[in-house]
Amino acid sequence: MRPLKDAQLGAFTFFASALPHDVCGSNGLPLTPNSIKILGRFQILKTLTHPRLCQYVDISRGKHERLIVVAEHYESSLSDFQKRGITASPEKVLQMAYEVLEGLEFMNKHGMVHRALSGHNVLLDCKGNVKLAKFGLYHMTDHGADVDFPIGYPSYLAPEVIAQGSFHPSDPSRDVAPLPSGPKTDVWSLGVLLFELCAGRRLLQNIDISERLKFILTLGCMDDIVTVLAEEHGCLDTIKELPENVLELLRKCLTFLPSKRPTPTDLLRDHVFNGVSCLYTPFQKPVSLFSSSLRCAHLELPEDISELCKDDDEDYLSERAIDEVYHLWCLAGGDLEKELTNKEIIQSKPPICTLPNFVLEDGESFGQGRDRSFLLDDTTVTLSLCQLRNRLKDVAGEAYYPLLEDEQSSLPQSNSSNELSATVTLPLIIRERDTEYQLIRIILFDRLLKAYPYKKNLVWKEARVDIPPLVRGLAWAALLGIEGDIQAKYESIDKDTPIPTDRQIEVDIPRCHQYDELLSSPQGHVKFRRVLKAWVVSHPDLVYWQGLDSLCAPFLYLNFNNEALAYACMSAFIPKYLYNFFLKDNSHVIQEYLTVFSQMIAFHDPELSNHLNEIGFIPDLYAIPWFLTMFTHVFPLHKIFHLWDTLLLGNSSFPFCIGVAILQQLRDRLLANGFNECILLFSDLPEIDIERCVRESINLFCWTPKSATYRQHAQPPKTAGDNGFGKTATYYSSDYQDMSKTDLSREPLALCDLKAEVSPRISAEDLIDLCELSLAGPTKRTRAGKPKIVAVDIRSAEDFSRGHISGSVNIPFGTVFSPDGELVQCPATGILQNSRGRVIVVICHAMKSAAMFAAHLVKVNFSRVCILDGGINKLKSTGLLTVPSPQI
Repeated sequence: MRPLKDAQLGAFTFFASALPHDVCGSNGLPLTPNSIKILGRFQILKTLTHPRLCQYVDISRGKHERLIVVAEHYESSLSDFQKRGITASPEKVLQMAYEVLEGLEFMNKHGMVHRALSGHNVLLDCKGNVKLAKFGLYHMTDHGADVDFPIGYPSYLAPEVIAQGSFHPSDPSRDVAPLPSGPKTDVWSLGVLLFELCAGRRLLQNIDISERLKFILTLGCMDDIVTVLAEEHGCLDTIKELPENVLELLRKCLTFLPSKRPTPTDLLRDHVFNGVSCLYTPFQKPVSLFSSSLRCAHLELPEDISELCKDDDEDYLSERAIDEVYHLWCLAGGDLEKELTNKEIIQSKPPICTLPNFVLEDGESFGQGRDRSFLLDDTTVTLSLCQLRNRLKDVAGEAYYPLLEDEQSSLPQSNSSNELSATVTLPLIIRERDTEYQLIRIILFDRLLKAYPYKKNLVWKEARVDIPPLVRGLAWAALLGIEGDIQAKYESIDKDTPIPTDRQIEVDIPRCHQYDELLSSPQGHVKFRRVLKAWVVSHPDLVYWQGLDSLCAPFLYLNFNNEALAYACMSAFIPKYLYNFFLKDNSHVIQEYLTVFSQMIAFHDPELSNHLNEIGFIPDLYAIPWFLTMFTHVFPLHKIFHLWDTLLLGNSSFPFCIGVAILQQLRDRLLANGFNECILLFSDLPEIDIERCVRESINLFCWTPKSATYRQHAQPPKTAGDNGFGKTATYYSSDYQDMSKTDLSREPLALCDLKAEVSPRISAEDLIDLCELSLAGPTKRTRAGKPKIVAVDIRSAEDFSRGHISGSVNIPFGTVFSPDGELVQCPATGILQNSRGRVIVVICHAMKSAAMFAAHLVKVNFSRVCILDGGINKLKSTGLLTVPSPQI
């Protein structure tokens, strides 16, 4: 969106038509409220950015179908000319006409018409340039069908609109709705406006509504409507004195028959504007972030370079985008309903006074006419920014222009830098509501994203701190590595031809996150359908599985007005985290995934793992929806946003850690319950603290060896140098799946063999890395001085003496465990007890023995137990095995 500059934020309100409560649609579901329909259609208006249009910013839905719209606003309008009786000069008339037509033409190219042109909806900025307001009212209300008031003003409506009469879908006397108004209706309204500017007075104001309509309709018999109007209003001499080009423009606009009336595009290219059009440069839409076109800032340095260094009274906030300013206004305590209530636009009434009629005990009936508060109130309330500016008064000017060098701090120096630094340590939900902190983060991310992909590593670095909600959609796209002309690719996909999956998609969409007003709107359903179908069509080797709609929901919500970006993000997300999950036969992929998850539970929480296995509550019963939808099926969107902010920084094994973290939050209840109670618990999942879940997931991930989550059905390794991250992009180690295969890598394991092992295997190269093994290297130690990893060699003492890993301990299998798997008290047992809390790698030459030893450790609640894949034989070729020196 464009900068705020000298504009203000304005809000106006209206009511949508109420629907009957006892009527359902053809699908058996309740009818979608008209307010939600309007909310869905409104979204596209936020993308219409043009110098001649007031920028739409937001819409909110209140009680009783009330809607409040926020948009760019200016106090001055053409009504000021009319109120003061000022006659505009011919040059001014032509200038305003040209600017209005520019705005109308831009709207027409996007399939919209204004239909509500009037003096108070043609605003003027500080330079006197036209800004059309309320141009989206006709579009968002489905040509007036979703509201109880007409769109437009009788004095300015075109004759063909008046001839159609009023219409409402609930009106039983009208079977067929009138055709929507076209671009030519606005040309007539413009003609009336220009006539009033030239005459210095308003038309048809002194006669009642029925007489006005009759007069306008009788104009069809006149040859020169301009002359008739001038005679009727006593300004014929004034009109006759106008230049010929202005008179010609008025006659063309006020052409009675629509077939002969020009469109805005026709008029803009008409010779009447020959002296005006050369003063304006054609509008060029800014290049989007993901496009094949080059992005550049057309900078013009002033002749005097000192102009760039003005005094400290610069209004930096006005240089920020309108949507940013509004977002910060809300964070600073802005309340739309309160603002409208203070201006008496919203007035509360006792419930009894809102009834259409009521009857007293004696049978006397009282009634009231239509409540005029449910009709359109044209008043636009200016939202004061004083509270926001006061909140940001201590933010230094440098904060609005942060440096992007790697060594620079992300928090600029200001009078409140200490408070900002302290804010970083606060819970995420508090940071997201801190006005000053969000300003800093939004500005920083805005600059980083504009420099994408060149500053990709910095995007990753800052995303580790947090992602501002306002820029989350673009930030996720950057984290997923989206590049190129995504719009062209999306448009090339056939989303209209019927396919067998259509039926299932139609059934799933009305059940997917429908608590959200945006996704439950008809526009949301249409976009859902198109994005999902685009993915199915463009991936012929994969199929649509239930849950794909839930996976699509976060991307569609964040990119509601950019289906191409929602599709691109979804297409990049699935192969990274859900590779081959959507095969027609995905049983082998799912089973391997769940088996690895079971091993992760045993690795991190053996007591919980033992209990769940004893009662038969296996991941197949509860975890498939978790991983198939990456938790979008079980959590609401606001929790998914915080969860995925971190998930996107991790690799394909990070979801395992999220799953374990969820189980650990429910740990006490799971340990206390049996199978049936656990089933009931997961049928209605209790409240999960997402911030705690994220924090614990990161800790679990850091304790998980990279190769422990190896899956042979995961995404194949990427090309060298492309691991999906930046070099410093994540707090986690790189994905084991992305690493080149060597002789020391993990070997694929048959599913039956994988299921037979309780503990995960790790590769020889992982062991070498964790122990920092070299010919003279020590083991890696924690801050407490103890090794983070302990290698337990369970071979016999004789085999151990022939060669072993430096620093490993020799505990032969039979010395610590009895035949029934119980620990035997001996010196070796003490060594194991002292190893609790560290990663225990079981090493043997026979994998079956190693797996059994590890299973016994898990059974007695040893955590972080894993097995060396391939056993000691894998290390023989490395030269890292040591042999004890002979005794002299």
